[in-house]
Amino acid sequence: MRAAVALALIALAGCAAADGAGGGIVSARYEVPLDTYPHRIMGSIREKAALVATLSDGREVRLDLREGPEPDHVFEDVAPRVVDADGDGAMDIVTVETDPGLGAQLAIYALRHGALVKSAATPHIGQRFRWLAPVGVADLDGDGVTELAYVDRPHLAKTLRIWTWAPGGLTEAASVGGVTNHRIGDEVIWGGIRDCGGGPEMIVADAGFTEILAIRYTGDGLSRRGLGFAPTPSGFDRALACAS
Repeated sequence: MRAAVALALIALAGCAAADGAGGGIVSARYEVPLDTYPHRIMGSIREKAALVATLSDGREVRLDLREGPEPDHVFEDVAPRVVDADGDGAMDIVTVETDPGLGAQLAIYALRHGALVKSAATPHIGQRFRWLAPVGVADLDGDGVTELAYVDRPHLAKTLRIWTWAPGGLTEAASVGGVTNHRIGDEVIWGGIRDCGGGPEMIVADAGFTEILAIRYTGDGLSRRGLGFAPTPSGFDRALACAS
């Protein structure tokens, strides 16, 4: 397992749970397709430059990476995820953000003083044209601390990585190989997180994309079991609906 790496929060101006004026984030979308980073791992879905959040009062807040400190970065993702990523009670936006030379990272954006700010991120994978596919965000082991899960290089390394919050940022808590949740050209990231009454489970496919797996994270690490479903759209729907 890769050694745990504690990451400093990026541009976080305190512990405010929500932007005081106007309410929190309720939805988000990407805009401004680009051709500057032609990875095209997601079929016809192009990389994007802008992230737009809609707030509960109807206002929209926009972030354009080209106007920030990392102007060559792109969002390399099928869609942003609106979720309370750090457990502070306010909704954040979880994205896949890519550096053209260093590959993808999982990046979390929060609303701070009326602007979208990158509040935390995992390290970039470290090489151009290397990607990650999010699984989900949840308190996976029931200890009251939120975890974030993704598949690192779902076409190459096929490694599930779990990150948890620690003082100052995120720390990698566990990993396991032999899984995937995306095939080259797919315009969807398969699976996600379910809770069928016994606690959260991560739903992914095996490395050969032949069977759907349920993976559970506890204080003792990761355990996996096959569900007997083929990794088809209906198979993933059945798994997430707790059909088995």
